Amino acid sequence: MSADRTGAEGTEAPKPAGGDGVSGSEDQVHTDSGLPVDELYGPDSIQFDPATELGRPGAFPFTRGVYPNMYRGRLWTMRQYAGFGTAAETNERYHYLLERGQTGLSVAFDLPTQMGYDSDHPMATGEVGRAGVAIDSLEDMRILFDGIDLGEVSTSMTINSTAAILLALYIAVAEEKGIPRKALAGTVQNDILKEYIARGTYIYPVDPSLRLISDLMAFCSEEVPRWNTISISGYHIREAGSTAPQEVAFTFANGLEYVKRAAEAGIDVDEFAPRLSFFFAAHNDFFEEVAKFRAARRLWARLMRERWDASDHSCRLRFHTQTGGSTLTAQQPRNNVVRVTIQALSAVLGGTQSLHTNGYDEALSLPSEEAAELALRTQQILAFESGAPRTVDPLAGSYFVEDLTNRIEREARRYLEEIDARGGAAGAISYMQEEIHRAAYRFQMEVESGDRTVVGVNRFQGDDPAPEMDRTDYSGLEASQKARVGELRSTREPEPVERALARLKEAAQGSENLMPRILEAAKAMATLGEISDALRESWGSYAPKG
Repeated sequence: MSADRTGAEGTEAPKPAGGDGVSGSEDQVHTDSGLPVDELYGPDSIQFDPATELGRPGAFPFTRGVYPNMYRGRLWTMRQYAGFGTAAETNERYHYLLERGQTGLSVAFDLPTQMGYDSDHPMATGEVGRAGVAIDSLEDMRILFDGIDLGEVSTSMTINSTAAILLALYIAVAEEKGIPRKALAGTVQNDILKEYIARGTYIYPVDPSLRLISDLMAFCSEEVPRWNTISISGYHIREAGSTAPQEVAFTFANGLEYVKRAAEAGIDVDEFAPRLSFFFAAHNDFFEEVAKFRAARRLWARLMRERWDASDHSCRLRFHTQTGGSTLTAQQPRNNVVRVTIQALSAVLGGTQSLHTNGYDEALSLPSEEAAELALRTQQILAFESGAPRTVDPLAGSYFVEDLTNRIEREARRYLEEIDARGGAAGAISYMQEEIHRAAYRFQMEVESGDRTVVGVNRFQGDDPAPEMDRTDYSGLEASQKARVGELRSTREPEPVERALARLKEAAQGSENLMPRILEAAKAMATLGEISDALRESWGSYAPKG
């Protein structure tokens, strides 16, 4: 190590800001997203009318928050995302988290469930229970929520292509417990456009997929009015490598497409828009992330007013936040505790409505109980010890934060204009994919060149014993789940299943709302894969352009 890079105690001294830890040269400093950062900010840095740009919390354009008193009235929901292995194992984790103060459930599903395959399908081999819980049928859903009062707890389900099927199974379980549909509260992600753009768990072509979303929205507006029918996700767009402005812009492009499709289906905007929710990532650039959340709130309000003359209630952006999975490192994994804390605080100061904090060991395996509890405790310390919830939007008026807020909004609008010129989100999938790929490539090149520091990865390496790894016997789990599906098929009444699936195919080839047919099939004990296949046979599968 050279002398000019060594501190008094023999440790490596920090590089000047701009040459490390941020994007850019020593003379030009940028945020993580590439926005230039000045050395000093003052009154001349921002010129805007506080009455129109900021307003008051709870009032249009909602820059400062969607509710007048924000966390002084009610804390954000601490909704830890969990799901692994079997329904029984996941049910145990839910009880564990609820007993320790979690206030909402969030379900992670394995890849076969997300892709519409039963656990015994050849395409499911090697993936059953690995990325989340395997749900093949109504029987699995019963076990997943055993002993949990679905009338008292809200449930978020991170599911897209098969969202309508999973919601149908959830409704069926609730009704078996004597809980009416109108009492159910929660969210299905149900955001298929971001799957085409950034994630890949799509099944059907774009247009029938969007029809399925519209059908679910229309059904819930009448039958399950407390349910958020879509959580429009920027999280996966950011995790794929986008910048913060791209995350906002591409998420809103998708959201506007859903609003347009619902309106074309005859649903009044002010009837369904208040039930829309959003899902964003929180990454490491603290001030940029706070500004991103503030800019997103203001931009969505303005877009809804400009394009749909929506009411204030429909312009209100409510969102869930998850700390950045892609920012977690397998090297020195305990450093992730600090990263997660910084990210979570940015979401709180940015005004999130609910929050998931990642376990520090998730770059290595599914989170251990210790890591999951510490992640929840992180939120509780922020809520009850940090003082952050005591006043609304405490960083408002910061010259730096207000300037970043304005610039992120302008940059996001620039992307939206380009997407509009391409016919909207459904016609701009390739464009958004390419922009994300460019941003991800730039980021990775900066890490590999050393222009961007990732502590413990490309600088400050050292020994940190790895935590206990996940030792789940997935091969045994898969065999057990396959046996359960086989037993279900051999013991159920075949005629109701066949009849319900035939009706679903007929409806898919017509124009009636599909949700009642999907619910009928779920209650008849058709499996998730069989219901998905009925729609595959009617619509075909999506083939990416390449």
